[in-house]
Order: sequence, then structure tokens, then C-alpha cells
Amino acid sequence: MDVITSLSNPLVKQIRALRQKKARARSGTFLVEGIHHVGEAIEAGWEAQTVVHAPELLSSTFGKKLLHQASGSNIHVQSVSALVMESLADKENPQGLLAVFRQRKFHFSDLRSVKRAVALVAPQDPGNVGAILRTMDAVKADALFVLDGGVELFHPGVVRSSMGSLFWKPVVQCNFGEFHQWAREGGYQMIGSSAHGEVDYRTLVPRIPWVLVLGSEQKGLTKQQAAALDVVVSLPMQGRVSSLNLAVAAGILLYQFS
Repeated sequence: MDVITSLSNPLVKQIRALRQKKARARSGTFLVEGIHHVGEAIEAGWEAQTVVHAPELLSSTFGKKLLHQASGSNIHVQSVSALVMESLADKENPQGLLAVFRQRKFHFSDLRSVKRAVALVAPQDPGNVGAILRTMDAVKADALFVLDGGVELFHPGVVRSSMGSLFWKPVVQCNFGEFHQWAREGGYQMIGSSAHGEVDYRTLVPRIPWVLVLGSEQKGLTKQQAAALDVVVSLPMQGRVSSLNLAVAAGILLYQFS
């Protein structure tokens, strides 16, 4: 197999473009970087289009096993130089393996046996969304809802910070009204979080099935959204700060309720 050494190679430019939202939306694909992340996506059954590796950098036995697995399928496997891999990677000291995967879109009809879930209203920080997915996996929460826009699900920051959890948890993107109707019809207890919540989170015993609903990092839940929920809890602030990072707050509440 020929090794690509040129930074201006068409395939290299195409993959590099996937750092941009416009290219991801146009192609319906996204970039997964690193041995662990690529391995999780493949094991979870996501469709890989292209696997790129740098022989000079790929020393992991597991990484080589993934490469051999990809080579025995219909996936396009391409070797590149270390310099090209470094130009494609989003972080320093790349592990020598990355892949292009097809995006997946989940709908309400795809959800099965959801007992615990999280809904985020217009989240803005990719790292927060990925970290929340990671925490959801740790407590065995079943699904994530991303409401009213916000961060793009296949942003590299989401993929990276989820540590592979993105590939195992269905994520439904919809508006607040659609989510609210689904939750009401399914008998879900909708639990909000707000600095103005009247219930201390430590005193609430959720009723299964439930959904934890969190507002955006900047604005939180609107009065109308909070009023549409069954209960709104608060996390007491004893210092000078008035709020917690979204992923931190989600982690505390998910562990408390699970």
C-alpha cells in the first residue's frame, strides 16, 4: 500500500476539512481520533468509511489489531507519514490511528427501555456534552436529549471528551416541546435543576423512569421550562460562586439520583 506523504493530497485535505462543521454536515461524516475512541466506535457498530494510520507512530498492539480488522472489511485503509498524521490529528503526539465514520441520527422510536435519561437545553460547550455522556455511561443512564439546538453532536470536542460513550448512548436532538410530550406520554418524572429550585437535591428520591433536565451554561432553564417540569432541585452554594459547571452539576445529580 502506498504511503501518503503529501499534506496537499486530496484525501488528506478531505479528512482535515472534517474539523469544520460545514464539512461534517455536507458529508454526513465525522472524525474519530485515537486508538480507544476508534475501537469503541467499531465495537459499537458505527460505520467506518476510512481508517488512516501512520506506521511510524502506531505501536499499540490493540491499534494494530483494529487496523487488521478494518483491512479485512470494506473499509478503506490508508497509510500516511508521521508528518501527515500530525497534520490531521487534533492533539499533540498522536497515537497514529484515526478514522472517518458515518454520522447517526436517533429518533424517539429508536429508544428502548429508557429508565434514566438526561436532557440538555441548548448546551454550548462541546466538552460539557461529552463529559456528561461519559458520566451517564458510568451510572448506566440510558439516553441523552439535546434540545433546542446548541453544540453540534459530532464536534471533535464532544467525541474526544465522551471517551467513547457517544457511541453507546442514543442521543435524540429535538425541541423542548417534542421532548416534553414524549416524557409526559411515557410517564417520566422530569427533574430540573436551577439555582432558584426550592427542593434540595439531597432530599429528592426520583420516581423511575425519570429525566434530568438541565438548562444551558449561560441562561439555565427559562421560567416556562421550569414550570413545565415536575420538580426543580437546587445545589446549595456555600461559597461566593452562584453556579456550577454544567458537567459537574450533572455528575453530582446523576450519582445522587442513580
